[in-house]
Amino acid sequence: MTQRDVAAAMEWSQSKLIRIESGAVNISTNDLRALLAHYGVDSSRIDVLLAVGRAAREVTRWSHYKNVAAPEYMAFLGYESSASIIRNFEPLWVPGLLQTEEYARTVISIIGTHDPARIDSFVDLRIERQELLVRNPGPSFHFIMDEAVIRRLTGGRDVMRGQLGHLLQLAEQQNITIRVVPFDHGVYRLQGVAYQVFEFSDPQDEYVLYIEMPHGQQIVRESSSEQVDIDSPVHYLQAFWELEQITSKEDSLKLIQDVAARLTSDPCSPVSDDDVVGTQTVT
Repeated sequence: MTQRDVAAAMEWSQSKLIRIESGAVNISTNDLRALLAHYGVDSSRIDVLLAVGRAAREVTRWSHYKNVAAPEYMAFLGYESSASIIRNFEPLWVPGLLQTEEYARTVISIIGTHDPARIDSFVDLRIERQELLVRNPGPSFHFIMDEAVIRRLTGGRDVMRGQLGHLLQLAEQQNITIRVVPFDHGVYRLQGVAYQVFEFSDPQDEYVLYIEMPHGQQIVRESSSEQVDIDSPVHYLQAFWELEQITSKEDSLKLIQDVAARLTSDPCSPVSDDDVVGTQTVT
């Protein structure tokens, strides 16, 4: 197809198409979807290319991390930055967007990498991502953690006390909800899996699921031809909604407050600094 033919079919000026093809400007999600349909691109590739398009709009911001972050993680950053609703469940660690710098450094240095330079880069990336929490307008955030997250003494008493205080401060923001699934609830679906589900303001954009696993990360799109029902974003979204029904924001904050108070008043707590364990790559 010639540029003239494509521009006419898309009802664009030819100069717009030239600027897009040369990389002089980014392409919107809707324009990219329409262009891919016009080119007859196979549906199994469209979702991948849409993800690349989203990530491309953030490339200037995140490009200096490409030497330390995997391609899947770079795509994750694109989804995270463009989502309107972010739902995050964590069974072992405080969600990355909620971590203090000291807590993040502890976790990354033990289960991420032992290279000081890479540790600094990953910590910087995690802190820079947190600007999303105060973006206006920004996404709405829904975080759910297992009680083990707030009980595990990560980085020592001072670091953990600071982290719990940080959670309580963030919970005061209107766009953030934080819930904790208590031990006495027992076992629940997807309990051992760290995952995030992204929702976008454009109703044509599908849910995107990001799963963290011991051997790496996985991104699953709602229409992915490779997914099965138990791997679909909707399956994880339903599990997340179930946890929202059995937890409350008020009880969760009270539990965090109680644990923080114990760290302050009970120097003989049986919880030890050696409880920092695990093998996941944490976001």
